Amino acid sequence: MKCLLIQPIHPRGVEILRAGGIEVVSASSSDMQVVAREITDADAVITRNAGLNRAAIEAGAQLKVVGNHGIGLDPVDVAYATSIGLPVVFTPYANVRSVAELAITQMLALAKRVCRCDTATREGRFDYRYSREFHEISGKTLLIVGFGRIGRLTAEMAHAAFGMKILVHSPSVPVEEIAAAGFVAAPVLEQALAQVDIVSLHQVLNDRTRGMFDAARLAALKPGAILVNTARGALVDGPALIAAVRSGQLSGAAMDVFDKEPLPADSPFVAEPGILLSPHTGGATEEAMERTASQVAGQVVDVLNGRRPEYLVNPQVWRGD
Repeated sequence: MKCLLIQPIHPRGVEILRAGGIEVVSASSSDMQVVAREITDADAVITRNAGLNRAAIEAGAQLKVVGNHGIGLDPVDVAYATSIGLPVVFTPYANVRSVAELAITQMLALAKRVCRCDTATREGRFDYRYSREFHEISGKTLLIVGFGRIGRLTAEMAHAAFGMKILVHSPSVPVEEIAAAGFVAAPVLEQALAQVDIVSLHQVLNDRTRGMFDAARLAALKPGAILVNTARGALVDGPALIAAVRSGQLSGAAMDVFDKEPLPADSPFVAEPGILLSPHTGGATEEAMERTASQVAGQVVDVLNGRRPEYLVNPQVWRGD
């Protein structure tokens, strides 16, 4: 049996695959055309944010399982995999804490102007400390958009550590569930925007949410607000975000995710110092990487041995019971 790794995973995951009698090979590129050429004799494939498109799945005539290293499934053609009876597994819990910690870190970094402080110190501008640009996040109002596992933990951390007031906009979650968690539901997004100091995005990407933070919604935010995105880059209209930061409507923003990854060198984001950029590192801590790789590899081994995996995206295809 053979498993193709489209992108690198933690060595512990590779160990689990090999211990299960599976040959592990790495794709020479994460480009889907290359993957399609190299997947032909694979029994399993594991992908990260590169995803797996229909053409690559079609080329993998021997595939018995697709492993998604992470939570987000939008780059994987799950619908096509399901239509041909191909199981897709994922890791819904492995990186939750790491991503939530990054969201909090970004809030603090922007409120305290960490990057600008570093630059000012290196340039000998020690009087930057008199600029009155620094703020606490304690007691501020935070809007969580998307109350899944990561959004919920981010809210809990912000409230417990900083006493932040938490509003939650998540149409798929009952208002009663949000209230039971100790937070305030904000079913109408536009009404919440003017009330909050910080927005943290944790929404899944689909046709409804793509571009949901456009120029109009960014303009509706309280002047000087902060926006943090650790979910999916396409949730935000990039040019509108840059314009909102440059105009001062937002005091800053953080993007750990982008519509196109890797971020092109000529992306307008690169030229905007008011937006804190990171290369999709939310779930890239050593601890999360080991948990994620172990979990996805273990499930691949399970499927190849006829055992039902723990986190099956498309349970309707399973016929192993």
